[in-house]
Amino acid sequence: MNIRSLTRGDGVVIGAAVLLLIASFLEIYSVDGASDSADIPSAWGSGPVLMSVTLAGVIGAALIVVSHGLPQVPKVAGLDLGQFGTAFTVFAAWSALGNIFDPAGGFDNNGAPDTIGAGMGLILSLIATLVLAGAAIAAPLVPALKGPLLPAPKPPTLQPYGGQPQGGYGYPGAGAQQPGQPGQQSFGGQPPFGGQPQQGQPFGAQPGGQPQQPQAPQAQQPAGDFSPFWFAVPVPRPLFAEDGSPTPIAELAPGTWYLAVEQRGPSLVAQTQDGRRGVLQDTSGIQRG
Repeated sequence: MNIRSLTRGDGVVIGAAVLLLIASFLEIYSVDGASDSADIPSAWGSGPVLMSVTLAGVIGAALIVVSHGLPQVPKVAGLDLGQFGTAFTVFAAWSALGNIFDPAGGFDNNGAPDTIGAGMGLILSLIATLVLAGAAIAAPLVPALKGPLLPAPKPPTLQPYGGQPQGGYGYPGAGAQQPGQPGQQSFGGQPPFGGQPQQGQPFGAQPGGQPQQPQAPQAQQPAGDFSPFWFAVPVPRPLFAEDGSPTPIAELAPGTWYLAVEQRGPSLVAQTQDGRRGVLQDTSGIQRG
């Protein structure tokens, strides 16, 4: 389960479920003239309130959060877990409203005193279930609730394309000494790249008086407008092979930074933590580092 895929709406759902659990330990009745030592039950002492309000709301919240945290939401009878959870929360709010209007239930028809009213436990349960049901319904619709619950991690410092990030993850040659640094051994008697020739030796000459063979100039790659950058995806997305194969080679997960190394039309060529490259076809909503 990836908690970075949870939204602010899921945070409201979790908070309302916690409030509902707290309310379940408070008194569900308020009796006028009752002493402080009177034993007034909580929701855990009333089966109808416990089953239809407390447990229904908590189970609904759990189904909603789990459905948003899984990479693939399982379905039951054609409905996914999130839809089941929303139905549970609406049912819990409806049941809590009924208990507020008639806290004594069937005792009202048998001469129960009119001094029995809704206690703090029922009142808080109604507030919690209303917030819970409202967040479950509004989360997919309100932009403020669709944002990520946890901020994305700070991207590492962007290195030039082809360079090794500090403490690189999965790139070859991590920790290798860069050319021209002190203590680097020369190869084949040549001074390190960027180093100074030895005393008495002409620049560009090899030891022993043999002139250095001129090197063939390297072909310069044309400079383009694209510059590599770090990015993160909002939801899990597949990464396809560069040869156009329809089978994904990896899945990009939210909360992880990947390096975009090339632009191909609307798609990006991305590099994963283990050095694999592939094409990200769906680039909508990505966050640039």
